[in-house]
Amino acid sequence: MRRVCGLALFCVGVGLFLALIFPKSFFMIVVAALCLLAGYNLFCC
Repeated sequence: MRRVCGLALFCVGVGLFLALIFPKSFFMIVVAALCLLAGYNLFCC
């Protein structure tokens, strides 16, 4: 189950990162980075 949650968070983070090619706010960049980091840790560890 952790791997599924990790994969979902990682995909959300990638989607947010790609949507922010022209960053609109610093908060969205931080949220995308946190989703990528949490997803990577849950999926790989």
